[in-house]
Amino acid sequence: MSDPPPKLKHPTGWFAAGREVTHALELLSDGAFKLYIYLCLHADRRSGQLCAEQARLAKAVGKSRRSVVTYLDELRQRGVCSIHAAVNQHVGGQIEICDAFWPYDRVLPSTSGGALPAFIEQTKRLLAARRCIGITFAEADARLAASLFDRHIPIEDVEHAVLLGCARKYVTLINRQRGELIASFSYFANVIEEVRELKMPTEYWHHLQMRVARLEQQWTQMMAAGESTTAAPILG
Repeated sequence: MSDPPPKLKHPTGWFAAGREVTHALELLSDGAFKLYIYLCLHADRRSGQLCAEQARLAKAVGKSRRSVVTYLDELRQRGVCSIHAAVNQHVGGQIEICDAFWPYDRVLPSTSGGALPAFIEQTKRLLAARRCIGITFAEADARLAASLFDRHIPIEDVEHAVLLGCARKYVTLINRQRGELIASFSYFANVIEEVRELKMPTEYWHHLQMRVARLEQQWTQMMAAGESTTAAPILG
């Protein structure tokens, strides 16, 4: 007779910690990993999202607000979370744990009235998460997102297209050491079609997500070094 399966002491409030958490453990600093676990425990299970202000996060993980800002930036740069910043530190920003680090299937609202706004909002967050994208999300961008929704394009295809397009953009920016940011959602229109034709396995997108995070960090450091050199005074 086999032993009975283990029984949870508290059947609610738990989080499925599997390979996604192991991946984060290997990737993140101690403070950023602690914040990631807090986000996982409190994010909506259907969407992997939550809204939280810096003060609340700082109190929850027992760190200063400045440290939390650093950890959030690490989570973003490592491709663990996409972060739609709030207008100020006292208002909650929107945080979404990326697919490679979120073990649940995401569920969009089932009603047509709510699904389109949710699709557009998710698209906005994907674009806002990357520093090589400088989009204000104008009416033309919203129309393109709506047309993708009408064609039943999964939000995962949009996410993968953003990764692929940004990877190429960062390589261009790094090699030329200058260039314009992506200024329109239409930049990804052809890339979305390419992604749908590629049909690459999940592991490929996980790898690409890590590569984009490294490229973004490299480009950000290059920009910071260039600004520092430009601003340095000439000593005579």
